[in-house]
This record gives sequence, structure tokens and C-alpha cells, in this order.
Amino acid sequence: MNRLRMAMDVGGTFTDVVLYDERTGRYRADKVSTTPGDLTNGIFRAVGALAPAPEEITFLVHGTTQGLNSLLQRRGVRVLLLATRGVADVYHIARGPRLRLYDLHYRKPVPLLPLRDIVEVGGRFDATGTQLEPLDEAAVRAAARRYRADGFGAVCVAYLFSHINPAHELRTRELLTAELGEATTISLSHETANEWREYERTSSAVAEAYIGPTVRSYLDGLIRGLTARGVPAPLHVMQSSGGITTAATARDRPLQTLLSGPVGGTMGGAALAEATGRPHLICIDMGGTSFDVSLVVDGRPDLSPEIRLEGLPLLTSAVNIHTIGAGGGSVAHLTAGGLRIGPQSAGAHPGPACYGLGGTSATVTDANLLLGRIDAEHYAGGRLTLHTGLAAQAVTDLGHSLGLDTQAMAEGICDVANAKMAQAIRTLTVSRGIEPRTFSLLTYGGAGPMHGVFLARELGIREVLVPRMPGAFSAWGMLGTTIRRDLTEPCFRPGAELDGNHLAHRLAALEERALTALDSEGVPRADRHAAHAVDMRYAAQEYTLTVPLTDAAEPARPGFLTAVSRRFADLHHRRYGHANPSAPVEFTTLRTTAFGDLGRARPEQLPPAAQEGFSHRLHRAVFNGKAHETLLVPREGLAPGHRFTGPAIIVEDTATTVVPPGYGVRVDAFGSLVISPTALAAPASTLPLEEQ
Repeated sequence: MNRLRMAMDVGGTFTDVVLYDERTGRYRADKVSTTPGDLTNGIFRAVGALAPAPEEITFLVHGTTQGLNSLLQRRGVRVLLLATRGVADVYHIARGPRLRLYDLHYRKPVPLLPLRDIVEVGGRFDATGTQLEPLDEAAVRAAARRYRADGFGAVCVAYLFSHINPAHELRTRELLTAELGEATTISLSHETANEWREYERTSSAVAEAYIGPTVRSYLDGLIRGLTARGVPAPLHVMQSSGGITTAATARDRPLQTLLSGPVGGTMGGAALAEATGRPHLICIDMGGTSFDVSLVVDGRPDLSPEIRLEGLPLLTSAVNIHTIGAGGGSVAHLTAGGLRIGPQSAGAHPGPACYGLGGTSATVTDANLLLGRIDAEHYAGGRLTLHTGLAAQAVTDLGHSLGLDTQAMAEGICDVANAKMAQAIRTLTVSRGIEPRTFSLLTYGGAGPMHGVFLARELGIREVLVPRMPGAFSAWGMLGTTIRRDLTEPCFRPGAELDGNHLAHRLAALEERALTALDSEGVPRADRHAAHAVDMRYAAQEYTLTVPLTDAAEPARPGFLTAVSRRFADLHHRRYGHANPSAPVEFTTLRTTAFGDLGRARPEQLPPAAQEGFSHRLHRAVFNGKAHETLLVPREGLAPGHRFTGPAIIVEDTATTVVPPGYGVRVDAFGSLVISPTALAAPASTLPLEEQ
């Protein structure tokens, strides 16, 4: 019997599935339209198409945007927040800094719940965890009665200093559960984010309560459907941190799944970086609705212990991903007399005008079709017929408003979209002191390879990589990840007062807790390991950096403070452009991450090309206002060792790659397309090509 590992990634327009056969080491991918009414329907269709014998599936991982969409679209449940009496307004007061200093229209982020949905509860600990006032249990029971009467969907409990002593939060859950039942969603702030800073911890817990019922309902329905279809493998879910976890854990900690979908591509980038020896990658994922940017630095995903969504801080370990509304389905429109792209998207239904499903607005896909950069006959593997006439009508109508003909308008749409996406890349690189020209650009998603070379040219990047199955690359990346569990513990200590032995003891205890937590994930003890880090800052400063440690025992070794301070100074200089090695430092948080290996799919090396020629035909495409005879190359006919020069359009079932004039292509050992300016590319083959 085959042993099949499957990954599923649901996007705004398409649902991608990748299947890995452990016996043969081969991959297969498929793409179906996302079903917005019930996302599981699209998943079940994709699973059925790719795995007609579902009983052979032994491992299953899923990337979901259910929680993220609920948060961004404000479709979560109504949350009742229980807060310490006297400081109940912390969540609404938030922080004072004006994040956009010169924006005259700046407004503070809108909280997920109004002031009227906050209940003050008596009871207080001090900053050392000593009880000053007992918990007002009558107030908790009264809050439970209000929950029932007013139709709330979840409860969040966020008390002052609960990260030091969680006793009152734990007792509150006992009381609420007794009053409301086990099925009630109750989020405790110290479990969501066991860290200092009351506002950020409260914001994280409120967000988890807000999206919790939606994520749980979705995962429960997905599990039931997969089981009914004969899939025996337990469901795993991608986490924002780049690891995976069981669906049961994801139900309990839904905040960790917020970036579940897009982070798979970053992890695929890390796997490809290791396999190809390229330690620095800018990863761009362009689908039908959005454009995501992330980084692989020194072979590892660029992680952060805190993210912001809609301006709201969330204390959860996550890959740094910058997202904008720019995808193949993004609508081109006029605002204040200028051309804008997105964030509105035509989505899967009705989709771009060229889909012929009722859409009438010009989109990026319509523009690319009119420029000849999409093969209308083989789009999405030939399963979706594109209508050039409908695309022309939509683009022409928009062009009339600007006095442009159809071709000029189509190029203008692509140029504006590229400029918008290039700026998103600068936001994650240049604005953080990172030079994008020292990176290679890894481009994937259904529309990413169509725009990758243009973005690289805009940013001065000299090499573009297009992996195999680029339209399903995020799903592919999920197959190469490990089980991950993150634990944190507050640790407020000036460097001069640090007790290294005590710190090592606390880290060892954290490690044991983290490794033991993997019992529920089904990971054998021999396949578990842990990594440690500390959050540090200069004394009296606000912002911290996470500094890795060699192991849990390192703080007990002689010279630890000097060594870790040097590491902190190096990180500070890389992040902010300056450092003060002689300045005193402070420690704020201990971090331990447990990893568990359940087996991973590896990049597949392909045999070299049997012959130097490959199938192609000639095609007309427009670049820089001029029509060019362009190679139209089926990617399935390419193999390692093949080389050619642009202009070229490379077509496959999950994506289309556009190579403009002045660039060369070669295929590496893993089947990736390596695209670079012809002055840098190896000479293209001069042998005749086979025409189809």
C-alpha cells in the first residue's frame, strides 16, 4: 500500500492540494476553485481528484485562513471581556504612540469589542504575584448570567498580572464553566500569551476568543467530512510560527493559526534555501486575492514574537509576513483621477471578466491575458476557458476614462500592480535596513511567477526562482515542516543582577514542559528537541529583541552575560543600524520551543534532460509597448539542464511564468526555473527546439 502525505491550502480564489508518495518520492498537485459559501466543499473536491483511494493517506496537514478572515472582516463572535476592577479600560486606552506621525486622518485601531461589553471583576495581585484582594466570585457569576441573557459567543478573561500569578483567571474559568457549560469558549490571557504588557496580552486573548468559535466550527466540520470520506489520517494544522500542530490543539489555541495559509510558502522557501544553497530569499506569494511577502534569512524563516493585524497587537510567534490586496483578481479602478489596483478583488465568483462568470470589472488577470502573457487555451490546466473579448471590453472601458487604448491600459494595470507589490517588498526589507539586492526572489502562487521578473527588475534583484508546482507551493511547503510548541515565561532581570544558575533552571523546566506537551501530538520521544531564546533590551528602553541561546544550560556557564550581550548588540545593529555594547541590558522574557519530527517530505531531485531540445511553439506577447514573438513552453517538457532566453511564457497547470526580453532561464536539479538577466545567465542552448 502507498503511504501518501497530503497538504491542503485554501486561498481566496483557488484551493491547492499537494500529494507526496513516500514510496516513490514523487509529488502531484491539483488546484480547484475555492467555494466561498463552504470552504470544505472545495477541499473535498480537491482531495477526491488527487487521492481516489483516501484510505492510503497517512499524513494530512491544512493551512486555513478562517481565523484571519474572521478578524480582518470583523465576522467573529460577540465577546464578553472580564477585566480587573479599576483597569478595565486598558483594552480601549491601548498605547499612546501615533504610528503614522504625519497622517492627518490617522485613527487608533478599532477594538474588537465595545466598552459596554467589558465587565469589571474585583480581585488583585501585585507585580510579584502576591494577592492583595480575593477574587469577587459573585461578580463572575453575574457576568455568566449576562453572557446568557445578551447572547454572547465567547468569554475572554484578562486580569492584571495574571502572567505572574494566574490563580484568579483559572478560578474564573471554573466558575464560568460551572455556570455556562463545557462547550463555552473561554479564553484566558495567561494561556493565550503568558507575557508582560497588559494591553498586548488582553488584545491577544480578546482576538483568540473572537475567532475561536469560527475556527473550531470549521475544523470540526472538516474533520467530520474527511472521516466520512474514508481518510484515516489525523488532521494537522499549519501554525503562524511555521510549525504544525494537531487539529485538537488548534481548536484550543486558534490564535496560532492566524497566518496558517501564507506561512506554508515561507517554510517551503526555507526548505528550498537549504537544498539549493541560497541562504537569503525574498518569498512572494501572489494568488487571486492577495500578495504576501516574507523572508528567509540565513536559511531560516524571519520570525517575530509579536504581530499586528488591523493595528491590533497579538503576542504570538509568527513568520513576518506583509500582505496587501494585490492579486490576479484585484480590480483596477480610478480614484481621484488616478489608476489604483485593489484591494477589492473579483475573487473566484464572479472572478475576472475573462472568466465569463458575470464579472465586468477589469482585473490584473484580464490585463495579462490581453498582453499575451497568459495562454487562454491552457489556463488552470485547460479546465477554465478564458474569454479574451470580455477582458478586452472591461479593460477598454476603463481605458476610455484615461484616454488610453486597450493595450496601453493593460500595460498600465500591470505596471501599477507591480509598483504596488514592489513597495510591499520594500516595506519588509528596506524599511528594516535590509538590502533586497543581496537576496534571490522566490516567486510562487498562481500569479506570482507572472510578475516575479518585473518585481526583481524594479528592486535590482539579479535572480528569480520559480519552484516546481508554484501555484501550490504553499501547500508543498507544509509537507516539510515539523510539530512545534512555543512556551514563554516572564523574566524581568537587569543584566547586572542576573542569576545564571536560576535562569538555567527555569529554562530546563520550560524545556521539560514543552517536550512533554508533544505527548498529545503523537511524537516519539527520540524525535523531539528544544530550542531556547531570551528577549533583551537596553536598560530603560521599550523594544526588545529575541536572542537565541545555545541550550538551556548556557546561562549557568561562565561568561554568559558577556556572550549574550554581544549577540544582542549584533542583532540590534542589524535591526536598527546601531548598537552600544557597553550599555547595561535587561532580560524580559524566556522562550522555549519544542520541535517534533513526524517525518517530512524532501525536495525531489529530478533526472537531467534526456535531450537538449524541448517542446514549444511561438506566441505573440506584448512587452514595453511592443509585440514580440515569444516562446510558449509547456513546463512539463522541461528538465534539469534545459536553458533558453526570453521572451518566453512557461505554462503549467498551477501557474504561468513570464520571462520578458533580456532574461535567460535554466532549470536546476530540483526542477526550479532560475531566471536572471542574460548578461548574468549561462549561455542558452543554440540547438534547435522542437516545435509543437
